[in-house]
Amino acid sequence: MDGIIALYKERGLTSHDCVNRLRKLLHTKKVGHSGTLDPNVDGVLPICVGSATKVVDFLMTHDKVYRGSVTFGFSTETEDLDGAEVTRTILSAPISTDQIDAEMQTMTGTLTQVPPMYSAVKVKGRKLYEYARAGQTVERPSRQVMIKRFKRLASPTFDEQSGTQTVAFGVTCSKGTYVRTLAVELGQRLGVPAVMSSLTRLSSGGFDLAETWTFEQLTSAIAAGDESFLQPIDRALSDYPVVELSDYLWSGVKNGIWLKEAEVNQSASVVALRYQGAIKCLYQKKGAVYKPLKMFSTT
Repeated sequence: MDGIIALYKERGLTSHDCVNRLRKLLHTKKVGHSGTLDPNVDGVLPICVGSATKVVDFLMTHDKVYRGSVTFGFSTETEDLDGAEVTRTILSAPISTDQIDAEMQTMTGTLTQVPPMYSAVKVKGRKLYEYARAGQTVERPSRQVMIKRFKRLASPTFDEQSGTQTVAFGVTCSKGTYVRTLAVELGQRLGVPAVMSSLTRLSSGGFDLAETWTFEQLTSAIAAGDESFLQPIDRALSDYPVVELSDYLWSGVKNGIWLKEAEVNQSASVVALRYQGAIKCLYQKKGAVYKPLKMFSTT
């Protein structure tokens, strides 16, 4: 069994939990996810099965789209509602929407983020959350991320009793972005503590929420012998121009031959080579020829 499953990850499950459940359902060990989704976040989690595990890295290059909310007035050690509260400032009045919108606008483009301590980023061979749980601190490497969209989606709600304000937002961002860190930074720019109070991933790896399958739906489909939940690896490679191969060229490509520019007839630096309706590999331009970059199948 080979292909990509657009899984709907429920809240309360880790990405690793999802992989393990699918290994049991599909009776195969060759299963991998295309980027961690936190336990308290639901939404799109592309899962690669069989030979499709070779395209995991390509799925991760696609932008991700989220819908969530940030609550001003308190912060937690994990930057979301899973962690213990560390700071609280009771808001006597709501922050104006104009002020919120203005700060959000300044947070688009290339940003530098420091991963939260409660994250799976590894430092010196250990995950940051392992240091955090042990009460240890460690220097965290910063990273560059691209925020293409960060906008308020509805009128904020202000709770006079708790002195908090909640804002629904939408985000389109590059891989490696911590949306909870983005939410916390928005609060910092507004001069108040903040926490990401909810998050749903609407799109990842080129798959949208409407295409996802729940575990319940997958279980029923598998029992019925229905594999329509499997998407071809081509879905992960939509960014590359496609070159159709003749029988003659495929006989050489499957053995790793180089191709001349005239045989590829493309100007792109990387192209996807397709034979009999399926993308078989990626070739990269090196000088006047195209050489194998990534082989997915030789059959």
